[in-house]
Amino acid sequence: MPPVTQSLIVANVAGFLLELMLGGRMIEWFALWPGAGPAALPLETPWQLVTYAFLHANLAHLAFNLFGLWMFGSDLERVWGGRRFFACFLCSVLAGGATQLAAGSMFGTGYGPVLGASGGVFGLLLAFAICFPRRQVMLLFPPIPMPAPLFVLVYALLELALGVTGTQAGVAHFAHLGGMLGGFLSLQFFRGRFPFGRR
Repeated sequence: MPPVTQSLIVANVAGFLLELMLGGRMIEWFALWPGAGPAALPLETPWQLVTYAFLHANLAHLAFNLFGLWMFGSDLERVWGGRRFFACFLCSVLAGGATQLAAGSMFGTGYGPVLGASGGVFGLLLAFAICFPRRQVMLLFPPIPMPAPLFVLVYALLELALGVTGTQAGVAHFAHLGGMLGGFLSLQFFRGRFPFGRR
C-alpha cells in the first residue's frame, strides 16, 4: 500500500479510537457543525473543515470509507505520487465541508455534526474515474460491474437527488458532491486546465 494512503488510513483509525476514548468531546471539538445563516461558517473553529474527515459515526462508517480510500487512493497515489494524491484528498475534504456548510445556509437547516472521510473519498473516486476511464467498478448491492465514469455519474445523480429531497436523513450528501467537485478541480489544476481552459 502506498505510504500516504496508508498514513491516511492510520490517521482515520486513530481518530476513531480517540472518539471511543473521549466520547462526545471529540465530536464537539473536531466534527463540522453546519447551521442556518452566517453562523454556519466556522470562523472560530476553522480546523473543523479538515478534522471532521478523521471522525466517524460507527465502525461500519469507518470501514466503508477506508475501503474506498484504499480502493481508489492506492492507484492514484502510485500514478501521481504522494504530494499530489494528498493535495487531491485535502482539496476534496475542504470542498466537501464547505459545500455542506453552504447547503445548510441555503436550505435553512443544519445537518450537523458532519463527520467522516466521505468527501475526500468521493473526490478520489471522481479523479479515479477520470484517470482510469476503462476500469470496471463493482457495485456491492446489487453486484453489477460498470465502467468507473458511469459509476461516478450514477452515484453523483443519486447523491444529488437524496440531498435535494432529504430522503436519507443523517447523511451529508452535499459533502459527497462537494468532495467530487474538489477532486475535479484539483485534477484540473494538476493538468494545467484550472478551471476549464489552459492557463
